[in-house]
Amino acid sequence: MAELQDQLSAPAEAGELDQPAAPPPEAPPAPDPDRAHELLARHPIADGYSGLLEALRALPWYDLELGESAVETDLPRLRAGGTGALLWALPVATDQPVTSALEQIDLVNHVVARYPEGLRLARSASETADARAHGRTAVVIGPAPAHAAADSLGALRALHALGLRVLTLSGTDWAGESGLNRFGEEVVRELNRLGMLIDLTGASPATARDTFAVSRAPAILTRSGAHALNSHPDNAPDELLAALGEAGGLCLVPCSADRTGPALRDVADHLDHVRRVAGPEAVGLSGMYDTATEHPEGLDDVSGYPALVAELLDRGWTEPELALLTWDNVQRVLRSVEFTARAALHRGTPSAGAPTP
Repeated sequence: MAELQDQLSAPAEAGELDQPAAPPPEAPPAPDPDRAHELLARHPIADGYSGLLEALRALPWYDLELGESAVETDLPRLRAGGTGALLWALPVATDQPVTSALEQIDLVNHVVARYPEGLRLARSASETADARAHGRTAVVIGPAPAHAAADSLGALRALHALGLRVLTLSGTDWAGESGLNRFGEEVVRELNRLGMLIDLTGASPATARDTFAVSRAPAILTRSGAHALNSHPDNAPDELLAALGEAGGLCLVPCSADRTGPALRDVADHLDHVRRVAGPEAVGLSGMYDTATEHPEGLDDVSGYPALVAELLDRGWTEPELALLTWDNVQRVLRSVEFTARAALHRGTPSAGAPTP
């Protein structure tokens, strides 16, 4: 006991008390929003899925130029968020789908014509680039569900002539759990010939595999995160992500709490994962704004993209990698399907195919 008392009361060695306390660990630097805004001014967002069209249909009156609180997308917030292009989803009814698709395309034209200083309809990669050069947000029509064409290649061609550029294959008899049937293969070939993007969101593994085998152009996922991080049924497993990257395709990661998670960093985690598995040329962004889905904190509307870019900068993403993510990858797949369509002009005539019994 005496020895213990001596140890407790023994004076400190000379200089022991003079040693400065170790400094606390430095907090990581906060993401730099100014740098993110500067980057987005050079490389704007090409947003792969917007539900604005359906949201506007439910409103008796709206003003996208002054700002519209009833929606998550308007022109002031598009500018604040650095958005240069939007893929507008078509909400097509299951009964009379062709009529419904025509009405939605008519509404797209009406909305774009109403705001010529902010929006411009784009049917090609060159037109999206031209809209950006003139300070407008390019509007690309699609994705539309495949039933919009009512199992008719003629109807599909007519919708393409009116501006439809993206078709989602899932939810049809010819692109089901067992893959593409003969008519489904004809649809894929016709999409190639027309220069339309194939959306595999929600498609079965067999349909994705068959599409990669038949298509001469890359496919996309318009609203899919990484299934390894979140088991939502529309999220892509690593095998699909790897195959998509090898085929030159693109996975557009959504700002959707149910698909990615409740926080901005969750979206960044999915972007990191897709980039690692599929490659930096196979990852993009999809807001899913105005789709009645809950968004991660900090990404409540289209003006939140600078915060996400700032987070990625803080994680070490370089400007060339972010340029691919925000704009260049979408432009690349648009150009690729257009090149495939030009090449197809020299390979026969369009099919008059009909569904296989």
